[in-house]
Amino acid sequence: MNYQQLAQTIIEHVGGDKNIQGLNHCATRLRFNLKDEKKAQTEAIKKTPGVMGAVAKGGQYQVIIGSDVGTVYKEITQIIPQLNDDASSDEEDDRGRVAKVIDTITGIFTPILPAITAAGMLKAVLSLLVVFGVIENTSQSYQVMDFMADAAFYFLPILLASSAAAKFKTNAYLAMMLGGILLHPNFVTMVNTLEDGQGIAFFGLPITAIGYGSSVIPIILAVWFMSYVEPIADRVSPKAVKFFTKPLITIAIVGTVALTIIGPFGHLISDYISAGIQALESFSPWIVPLIIGAFTPLFVATGTHYGLVPIGINNRMTSGYDTVIYPGMLASNVSQGAAALAVSFKSKDSTVKQLASSAGLTALFGITEPALYGVNLRYKTPLYAAMIGGGVGGLFMGIFRVRNFSGGAPGLLTLPSYIGDDTLSYFTFAAIGAAISIVVSFIISYVLYKDKVEETPEVDEKTTDMTGETTLANQTITLVSPLKGQALPLSQVPDEMFSEEILGKGMAVEPTVGMVTSPVDGVISATFDSRHAVGITTDEGLELLIHVGIDTVQLEGKGFEYAITKGDRINVGDLLITFDIDYIKEQGYPVTTPLVITNSAEYGDIIGLTEQTVTNKDPLIRVVK
Repeated sequence: MNYQQLAQTIIEHVGGDKNIQGLNHCATRLRFNLKDEKKAQTEAIKKTPGVMGAVAKGGQYQVIIGSDVGTVYKEITQIIPQLNDDASSDEEDDRGRVAKVIDTITGIFTPILPAITAAGMLKAVLSLLVVFGVIENTSQSYQVMDFMADAAFYFLPILLASSAAAKFKTNAYLAMMLGGILLHPNFVTMVNTLEDGQGIAFFGLPITAIGYGSSVIPIILAVWFMSYVEPIADRVSPKAVKFFTKPLITIAIVGTVALTIIGPFGHLISDYISAGIQALESFSPWIVPLIIGAFTPLFVATGTHYGLVPIGINNRMTSGYDTVIYPGMLASNVSQGAAALAVSFKSKDSTVKQLASSAGLTALFGITEPALYGVNLRYKTPLYAAMIGGGVGGLFMGIFRVRNFSGGAPGLLTLPSYIGDDTLSYFTFAAIGAAISIVVSFIISYVLYKDKVEETPEVDEKTTDMTGETTLANQTITLVSPLKGQALPLSQVPDEMFSEEILGKGMAVEPTVGMVTSPVDGVISATFDSRHAVGITTDEGLELLIHVGIDTVQLEGKGFEYAITKGDRINVGDLLITFDIDYIKEQGYPVTTPLVITNSAEYGDIIGLTEQTVTNKDPLIRVVK
């Protein structure tokens, strides 16, 4: 896949670089902050090869890429370097308060998840080593591995300070210094050595004796407060000494307020959240895991699931474990994977089978967007099956109060995160709950799913001159060859995006003449600066991509000339592209040219008609609705 081209296409379809206020990404999505979401061309983005879907929810415009999201993000930030700096904008943000809050939470917690996941898995491995008697919990090996795992949790305020500073657009190093103030060993010692009734005073101001290790809310509030203090410190500092006075004023004020007011207040909020969860557990421990297990697909679809992540983290930081958020998400994620796998088993469409199988396996391991957008939401019945299975599994884990000790992407790979308290009981119940979710979802999805079948009415067959006209009363479309040369199956194209039919089904031609003509009547729907490819949409809705050569986008248009522009109406045989075969080969690029139906899933069958030498008007592909 040409990630640079994909990145450029996405930028254009979200309204251009001037419409982008900010960008980050999670495991599968690009998360844009757009000045005007109405400028985003959602349908065009969804149809872009390499994109699985797009949704505008939770204050962000989210483009679902899949596992390649990091590479696409890198390409976008190379095209628009200022996105790396999270540059501030003077544009007014007219999003609602809820959207802003969700966006803020997402932006703060997403960057730190890898560290928390790594720490959690280390904890799980350590528990396994103790349970199976490999090491003693009094050994030095245990102690070293234990503090390695504890590091991310204990110093969580510093990690959060960095990501919060990026989100609130304030100095990251001063923010991390705030985290260090809350965690400094001298302060911790003062708190631990105080006797009942004693307090800490700072120039007459009382400091509550609270430890902030592993805390979440206090540091976020402190950095948010600093984002207002720092600009004031900048304005009041004399220019000649601003380098010294600005950070001095900022830390002196924010550090004092953090220790005396914000820290205790944030700690109180954390305690209230934890107490509320515990009260709900005492009343009916199965309600929240059931709800989360059933409705997480909808939370993910709207981008609001990240609002739940901090609750689970806060539960683990205050109680040592989470019994509501992560168990419910585990049930939901494996259910989505099982529902998609059931589709792959039952469907007779090779494209659907391939997509559903790969997306289903990914979801079982905790990344659900490919399954959700590519299969479950698309066909509806797998979504219903996943919600039922997730609800049943969540109910089971809620009844048995399954505890998650370290987080991670909820899926089969993170089952060890349910090992803790030197027992395997929570792990066992988590595994059983996941198995229940998988079985229930798979069975329901398998029973309910049916391939889309369009009845073909009995009609008189028309004659055709093989010029791309529709035959069989619009039930069959014949595409002629766009090139003169040797016809090839896509499996022989030296690029996995084509040979594995990831972009769709079709044929290829090894050209002997550098002229591409239109294989159908239609409209030019896509052109590229590199002039090496063209997209066509027919009146029937068939979407084609003709891609001259492999990796020829690297030539940046040299050796190619367009004979058309985007939006042109074209007929079969009209000249589209001319190209210099010898020049392209001299630069080291194959000239093998795929012709791909990019919306192949919407058609019953796509048949290659020949693997012989063809001319520009010989029949090449038949598409059956």
